[in-house]
Amino acid sequence: MDDFQVTIIGAGVIGLALADELSVALGQVLVLEKNPGVGQETSSRNSEVIHAGIYYPAGLLKSSLCREGNRLLYEICRQRRIPHRRLGKLIVAVDGEECVQLEEIQQKALANGVNDLTLIGEKQVRTLEPAVKAVAALFSPSTGIIDTHSLMRSFYLTAEASGALISLRSEVTAIHPVPKGYELEVNGSEYRLRTRIMINSAGLYADRIAQMAGMDIDKADYRLKHCKGSYYAASPSPRLHHLVYPVPPKNNENLGIHATLDLNGRVRFGPDSCYLENRHDTPISAKNGTRTFVPDYAVDEGRLDAFHASIQKYLPGLSKEALHPDMSGIRPKLQGPGDPYRDFVIREETAAGYPGLINLIGMESPGLTSCIAIARRVRKMVERILD
Repeated sequence: MDDFQVTIIGAGVIGLALADELSVALGQVLVLEKNPGVGQETSSRNSEVIHAGIYYPAGLLKSSLCREGNRLLYEICRQRRIPHRRLGKLIVAVDGEECVQLEEIQQKALANGVNDLTLIGEKQVRTLEPAVKAVAALFSPSTGIIDTHSLMRSFYLTAEASGALISLRSEVTAIHPVPKGYELEVNGSEYRLRTRIMINSAGLYADRIAQMAGMDIDKADYRLKHCKGSYYAASPSPRLHHLVYPVPPKNNENLGIHATLDLNGRVRFGPDSCYLENRHDTPISAKNGTRTFVPDYAVDEGRLDAFHASIQKYLPGLSKEALHPDMSGIRPKLQGPGDPYRDFVIREETAAGYPGLINLIGMESPGLTSCIAIARRVRKMVERILD
């Protein structure tokens, strides 16, 4: 049976950032990914935005790691020539009530240490974005976009060059705590290994991995609520130069139907927010009762009217006929509909009776922006365990 010091479960953008960071520090690290390629779920189905850390309540990991991650992500993009653009973002208000909300957003951002936002008026909005209708806006110069696939490829290649072993089509199907570590079964009884430290970076399935290790995920409040977000594109595409966001809804579920650009200038609208009540749970193991979630990424064409109504508020020139379904993604949220903000869970579980298990649960936005900062935080946990 093979032995490893560190095993990472999940090769999304955070798992790969962990592999990059830890392999440089420790040498051989094992990454187990159930899919045939890396980053095929949440990491490849998002807006690819580098966030500034504007919206989150002060004191959350989401706030501090997003700010730190913003700087680190731009830095690594320059060093490794990863395609990206610091476009800037407009958060637009369409009436007086939303202007008050803009001021609240700016104050929240200042409390989070984001001090580069500028409040601009209607004429300035028109100058920056002639097609956008707004009475005021907050301009965020440090918001940008990134080629997530190039970023993940960079993490992958650097990790492999530093000794990491990244094993695809390798699904963890059982976990057994053993003295000084964990024994993992991969693809049923196909392969077994022992690891001193197990990092749960399984994204949509992170609660299931924690449960598989023996944790009571309801007692720990780790059970994920999967929230689907769909995107529509427009043809012809509107001419925009910046990311354009509405004032976010007060339900804490998402940031509203916003307009994002990719590196080719193509505009995409979304995501919306739809909690999946039926998570399509299907038993995969009669032996241990483990159940898995099968995501459905089809875009519901019946949401067209709702999308168009939201977009029309700030982009009135866009016709409904121009919109068409584009893609969808699913967010692994810890908060349910209407619940208060929930922070990332980044926790070494010795206090819960699982020494050497590091859980990363609820890693939704701003997980992409924060990925390097998260990896550095986890590396410190790993070093303390191995010290």
